[in-house]
Amino acid sequence: MPETLLTSRTTLGRHPERGAHERETINQILDEGFVCHVGFVSDGQPYVIPTGYARVGDELYIHGSAASRMLRNLEKGIEMCVTVTLLDGLVMARAAFSHSMNYRSVLVLGTASLVEDAEEKMAALRAITEHIVPGRWAETRWPTPQELKATSVLKLPLAEASAKIRTGGPKDKEEDLTFPVWAGVLPFSLVPGKPVEHEASAVHEVPEYVARYSRNAGK
Repeated sequence: MPETLLTSRTTLGRHPERGAHERETINQILDEGFVCHVGFVSDGQPYVIPTGYARVGDELYIHGSAASRMLRNLEKGIEMCVTVTLLDGLVMARAAFSHSMNYRSVLVLGTASLVEDAEEKMAALRAITEHIVPGRWAETRWPTPQELKATSVLKLPLAEASAKIRTGGPKDKEEDLTFPVWAGVLPFSLVPGKPVEHEASAVHEVPEYVARYSRNAGK
C-alpha cells in the first residue's frame, strides 16, 4: 500500500475527490515547485511569507535571513503551514461561474526545527540551490562563516500533508453546453527564456546546465 500522510487536519472538506495523500504524489509536486508560502502567527497577527525550499527525503528545508520575523518565530517551535502550488492551465467554461484552473498543490502542516549543525546546514543550502538550478552549487563560491551565521535554515518533517489536484476541461451545467462561446483549457507551463549575461561577468560561455535548463519534474 502507498504511504499516506492523511490526518484529520489534512482531510479535504471541499472537493475531496481532488485530494491525494500518498507521499509519492506529494513529493512529485514539491520537487517540481520552486517557491513555497509559509504561514504562521506572530504576536497574534497572521503572516504568509514566500521563500525558496528543497525536499530531502522526508523533510522540507526552508531558509531565510536570521533576522527575519518568520525565522525568528518559527525557530522557537511555532506551528507552521507550508503551501506550494503549480498552475497547469486556465479552464474557460461557458458560464462565468464555472471557470476554474487546473493545478497541483500541496499543504504541509507541522512544527519546524532550527538546523544548528554546520554540516547539515551547508548540505541544506546546497540542496536548495541544486533544487532550483541543478549543477549550480559546484561552480559557485560557497557561503562564508559570516554568511552562514546570517542565514537560518529550518527543517520541517513531511509527516502531515495533503495534495489537491484539478485536471480536465470545464464542467458546465447541462443547460450551458449550447451557449455560443468558446470553451476549453489554456495550458500553462514554466519555460525558461534566453540567458541574459550580467554586464560584469568574467565568464562569457553559458554553462550547459543553464543553456539546457528545464523545470525539475522530479528527483
